[in-house]
Order: sequence, then structure tokens, then C-alpha cells
Amino acid sequence: MYIWELPDWPHFRWDANKLAQPLAAAHLKQGRLLGRLERLGFPLQVEAELQATTEEAVKNAEIEGEILSRASVRSSIARRLGVPDAAPGPVDRRAEGIVEMTLDATRNCVAPLTRERLFAWQAALFPTGRSGLLQIRVGTWRDDVRGPMQVVSGPIGQETIHYQAPPAERIEAEMQAFITWFNEPLAMDGILHAATAHLWFVTIHPFEDGNGRIARVLADMSLARSESSPQRFYSLSGQIRRDRSSYYGSLERTQKGDLDITARLLWFVECFSKAIDEAERSCAGVLHKAEFWHRHALTSFNERQRTMLNRVLDGFEGKLTARKWAAIAKCSMPTAQRDIKELIDHGVLGRNEGGSKNTSYSLVTPELTAR
Repeated sequence: MYIWELPDWPHFRWDANKLAQPLAAAHLKQGRLLGRLERLGFPLQVEAELQATTEEAVKNAEIEGEILSRASVRSSIARRLGVPDAAPGPVDRRAEGIVEMTLDATRNCVAPLTRERLFAWQAALFPTGRSGLLQIRVGTWRDDVRGPMQVVSGPIGQETIHYQAPPAERIEAEMQAFITWFNEPLAMDGILHAATAHLWFVTIHPFEDGNGRIARVLADMSLARSESSPQRFYSLSGQIRRDRSSYYGSLERTQKGDLDITARLLWFVECFSKAIDEAERSCAGVLHKAEFWHRHALTSFNERQRTMLNRVLDGFEGKLTARKWAAIAKCSMPTAQRDIKELIDHGVLGRNEGGSKNTSYSLVTPELTAR
């Protein structure tokens, strides 16, 4: 028996005493992170948001086995956030879809959730109407033409059924109850609301595909509402991807248990807390970028140099060489070499050790002044 078959479904309950201490610790971390980012100023807040939202979209897809180009996702988000000097990336329809859904949920977090909005999100995830090679229903609730909706694993003929969702004829009523609850004024802790929204939605499993991705976006939307801010500075999906096995294990145990979801909420609070810890580490990169531009505020850079330096500060993959500079900046080798030499003369770049044929360069890190 699954929780949706229980007589009291969907009246969840939990032990508030067991959750009190972990929740307090998580909110302390949350407040410290948001306070620190508020002091950065708007441009750097947008940069931090770009990093976190890129991580969220990429990892949300990756949890389901879909690998997206980080460059495509970042470029798509940067265009929508109006980030200057953002590295352009190739356009990918799948990346565009998950970015549209992610930003609509968070940037428009106060707008009511509707069935039409959910239909649009799911359709955006599958722009060709296919999940892999399989033709699926998009922009509408699933049906049971192919049999009951099940989550399975294992080879054909030896599958293990991890979960079976409610029958299709129940979806309209189930989703109406969920949407009504989701749109009500927040009457519970924001983190617990996000955890409950995720569990409730993924238990109904209303779509033929994309349920996990939408459930995680709904959790992020709930958190954005509770923080009264559409900007996201941490990635739940990034942490879930790192704890993927425990994520699915906890979810399966909960759906086969009773309506006391204390254990699931404790798992979610811990996941949230770890996501904040990771965001603190990511913010160090944004702060490093801010310090770099502050240190070189009086240095004159041309547009190619400024763009390439931002690429390096954002985490350039591989070694920076004159050949890569020319290819990315779309300039000749002599121009690239001249750009690099000027930055060396300014003390911005330094040559790495190695042969002259494949000379590579790195940012010069100022030496710490002895106290």
C-alpha cells in the first residue's frame, strides 16, 4: 500500500520536536548566506544568482540522466538575467526549456500556480514531444493507455517496481487539491512547505514524464516565496545530485510508509543545509571576482580582455593559451598575443611554467602582506 491509498491522504503529519533543532540550524545558515549576499550589491548578486541557477538547471536534468551543456544553460540564463560579459554558448532546445521553467518558477514565484502553468513547464521540457525515442503526452495530464504509471528499474522481464502512482482518473481531483494548498498563504515553515510540496507532487506523478524535475522546481518556487525573493543563491538539485541514492531511497521509503513524514522532512532539511554550505563555497568565487575588478579598477582593458578575464574568473576549463584566446575572442593570433602581453605588463596575467610552444597563462594572485 502506498501513501496515496491511505484513508487520510493527503493529510501529512510530523514530529515538530524532532525537526526543531535541524530547522533552526538550517535557517541560521540560510539567513547568514542571504545577508552576506545582500551586502555584495546588485551586480554581484546577479552573478551569484547566475551561478546558482545554472547549477540548479544542469543538476535538475542530470538527476534524471539528462546531460545538458553547462555553457548552453549558463548562456540561456545570462541572456534572461541581462548579465553583461556573459560567455555565449550554443543554443540547445532542451536547455532553453529547463531554463524557462526554472526562471518562471522563481522569478514569478508570487504568481499563482495553475494547471496551465504546469502544462507549459512540462511541454517546455520536451520540445519535440519525445522522451528519448518514446513519444509522450506533453502539456496535459498522463493517461494509463500503456498501463499504470510505475517507477521501475532492472532489465526487461526482471524489473523491480519501486513505486506505482495513482490511476489517471484521479489526477484532476488530486492536482486541484494540491494546487489549492500550494497557493494558500504560507502557514508553515518555508523549508517544510517546500519539502511537502515536492513529496506531494511527485507522489501524484501527474505527467507521463518530467515529474521529478517539476517537483524540484516547485520546491524552489516554494522557498522563493518563503524568502520573499525571486533570486536563488543556492542549488537544491545540486545537492540532491550529490546525494542521489539517498534521495530516491528516502522517497521510496516514504511512499511505502504512512502519513507521518518526519523522516522525509529531516532528510530534506539536511539536504537544504548542505546546499547552503555549498553555496557559501561558491560565493567565494563571486567574492574573488569582485576583489579582482576592484583591485584593477584603474587598469584600462579593451573589450576582448575584459570578456576573456571574466571567462577565466568564471572558471576557465583547461589552460589559457594564445590559441584559445584567439578562437574564443574571434581575433587573430597576433592580436591575442598582444592582448596577453599587455595584461602581463599590467601584472594581471603571468606565464605558467612549461615550454614556449604551448605557453599557458594564469591570473596573478597578489601575495599576502605579512602582518
